Amino acid sequence: MWKRNLLFLGLIGGGIVTLGANLIPPRERKQITSYDAAAHREADFQASVDHVNASFRQKWTEEDLRKAPSAPDLAVARRLALGLMGTIPSVEEIRQFERLPPDQRQAWWVDHILEDRRFADYFAERYARTFVGTEDGPFILYRRRRFVAWLGDQFAVNRPYDQMVRDLIDAEGLWTDKPATNFVSVTIQPDNKNQPDPVRLAGRVTRAFLGLRLDCAQCHNHPFAQWEQSDFQGFSAFFGQTHLGFTGVYDGAGEYQIEDKKTKEKKTVDPRVPFSPELLPGQGSARWQLACWVTDGKNPYFARAAVNRVWALMFGRPLVEPVDNLESTSHAPAALQILADDFAAHNFDMRRLIRLIAATEVFQLDSAAEHEITEEEDQAWAAFPISRMRPEQVVGGVIQSGSVTTLDMQSHLLIRIMKLGQQNAFVQRYGDSGEDEFDGRVGTIPQRLLMMNGKITAEKTKDGPFNASTRIGWMAPDDAHAVEVAYLAVLTRRPTPDEAAHFEAFLADPNLPRGQRMEDLYWTLLNSTEFSWNH
Repeated sequence: MWKRNLLFLGLIGGGIVTLGANLIPPRERKQITSYDAAAHREADFQASVDHVNASFRQKWTEEDLRKAPSAPDLAVARRLALGLMGTIPSVEEIRQFERLPPDQRQAWWVDHILEDRRFADYFAERYARTFVGTEDGPFILYRRRRFVAWLGDQFAVNRPYDQMVRDLIDAEGLWTDKPATNFVSVTIQPDNKNQPDPVRLAGRVTRAFLGLRLDCAQCHNHPFAQWEQSDFQGFSAFFGQTHLGFTGVYDGAGEYQIEDKKTKEKKTVDPRVPFSPELLPGQGSARWQLACWVTDGKNPYFARAAVNRVWALMFGRPLVEPVDNLESTSHAPAALQILADDFAAHNFDMRRLIRLIAATEVFQLDSAAEHEITEEEDQAWAAFPISRMRPEQVVGGVIQSGSVTTLDMQSHLLIRIMKLGQQNAFVQRYGDSGEDEFDGRVGTIPQRLLMMNGKITAEKTKDGPFNASTRIGWMAPDDAHAVEVAYLAVLTRRPTPDEAAHFEAFLADPNLPRGQRMEDLYWTLLNSTEFSWNH
């Protein structure tokens, strides 16, 4: 009997040790990614960064504008995490970040993010909204999840952007095993005999890949645009031979026809591009020719549109607004063309573009200064623009702040499944921003109430062994350290002396259990105005 009791006690003890090892991770962690510091110092890389910096400085000098000081390292790390992964840095990542020499931190952090599957998945969702919108699409004939997963795989291996776009325009096959064809199949409508819609495809191609609103001339010549109705009709005609059959999307015989509204007669329209016709290859299917023309390095809009969108994702605001209207770039910052030229010259390398933008002076400026930032200084990028976080960034930050370890693809499968369910439920209630993600919309009362009283905030702040608030209270040697780590976990910064003094006194109050006090501290930080903004 005593042997069985001893074995039983041993199993219990082993379980407690295992549970403790999982609940309380070691203080020091190995860096989970490596980086090539030399790649960030290559002569042509630095030359492009210097060229961008010089263009902004010239603007500030000419208009006598004062720039903000450089932002703290952790503020830059936070804006990179939000812009590229849709979440905030974990305490674990902050510790790794701060163990590096200051001059190596950002290079490591950018490469750490770009190698993380969270980056690929987040960019995939952002670009899916651009390419196919947020609609459900036709039943059976469209698979949005497969499309987003395919995009994530492209970003994960850093496939050149021009190759990715050519696939989207020209791919053939079933939308299940050839996910790129969902770009076409999403436009299929029952009232069009289940055939792709050339008009919708033309509008999506011009806006998403060229940053042009050519579809504004769909019905008539626009009085304020250089494009004519015939330009849009000719562009739509490239999809006149695109069909849907048993093998999926394919190119076959056919012509693009339009109906004259007055005579009701149908007229055949030949494919033609609105500018630079010499870039068309002259052979291959109509879609293939269009794909080559759109992604040609000499196309004056393709690289600029890509740069403008990546800039918008990282800053929360595009260089040229709206993000899908580059028709007139005479007043665009010179940085747009500088970065576009570098992007095209380096085979449309998305990661290089991201590294370049992150290395620029304007990305590393603070959002505040000793003087009040004027409207002119804000528009000239003399300070980092403050922008409200998107719903998925808010919930990503809430979930990550509830864990001292990094929630990524290395996390347990059950944790990842729970995280996905929590994100979807929160975004649905918070309000999805849809396709127009850079419209500068303001917060709402229901959103504030959801943050204050919602289920996910309560779950991530409550006193419990799996939440960061409780574990920080257990592990911190004193109240000062507990307040500091809580600030790092939620706001990615350390408290000011006044903030530290206030919350240390609060934690020292014996009238409430310590777990309740840590829960209240966490709830307060998550519901601060600062948490909901990128700055």
